[in-house]
Amino acid sequence: MTSASELLVAGRPLPRDLARHRAEALARHAAQAAGPADRGDAGFLAWAGSLPEQVDRLAAQWSLEIGAVLEPGGSSAWVAEVRDPSGADLLLKVGWAHDEARDEAAGLAAWQGQGAVPLARHERRGDCSALLMERVRPGRTLHEELPNPAACDVVIAALLRRLRIAPPAGSGFRPLADMCAWWADEAEERARAVLPAAVVDHGLSLFRSLPRDWDGEPVLLATDLHHHNVLSRRQRPGADLSDWALIDPKPYVGDPHYDVLQHLLNHPERLLEDPVGPVQRIAALADLDPQRTLTWLFARCVQEAGGMDGTGRIALALAPVIDGM
Repeated sequence: MTSASELLVAGRPLPRDLARHRAEALARHAAQAAGPADRGDAGFLAWAGSLPEQVDRLAAQWSLEIGAVLEPGGSSAWVAEVRDPSGADLLLKVGWAHDEARDEAAGLAAWQGQGAVPLARHERRGDCSALLMERVRPGRTLHEELPNPAACDVVIAALLRRLRIAPPAGSGFRPLADMCAWWADEAEERARAVLPAAVVDHGLSLFRSLPRDWDGEPVLLATDLHHHNVLSRRQRPGADLSDWALIDPKPYVGDPHYDVLQHLLNHPERLLEDPVGPVQRIAALADLDPQRTLTWLFARCVQEAGGMDGTGRIALALAPVIDGM
């Protein structure tokens, strides 16, 4: 028996992370929480409420046999193993197309399986996106396969070089400058609570200006490339690009130096020990300018300060090597 608040999709309970997010949003909504979070909850809850109908429709429309739901899942997407009429081993991802995730399918389609998971088909209806993609197997994360950050550097850099393509004509991907301006505005109060005013002023100014002053060719960016979003495609994978596939991109268009940042920030302990060396290493591996990469990392750490562990201290450690500080 299910509770009144439990939601079944394809006859199955929601995966754990999605169920938790929905329960928290329901609680806030019931308490009539005010402000942007409440409006976000309303959009998310409307999408979640439509999931049973959306999944049933997609299964019928694309002739899919639905298998196991992936656990623990994500907080804003439902993902399950499926098979199509040919017996192909696939995944169906039905997600809430919030601002960050808006162009995931378009990005995967543009990369055409080159460094990223191959996409079979996709559609977008309102705030609901549906992606039918290859089931990457064995599908262990880069973090699980290569826990050493230096080994991860080699794979991430190779993927960055492969993913670095011009956006398709008329694709409509948003410029990186839009995202950075939005994030900088949100960071002002939080960063000023933990960093000196001069560091915040310079860091957020750089975070806004760096994407605008890039004078190289704009490229399609994943913006969320890190060791949990790269999956293995064979047992005992190595540095060969065919061994790995990017998942869950959040595409924008702009300066390729940005795309190395999330990988660096996912290993804060090594940046706290040496804030310059790892940046110079991966910049060389990825054919990037080391000083521009350092400047981007400083700006991003200021933007994340007070929200992501270690970023304030990394920003202070980097400040002496940043022009204008």
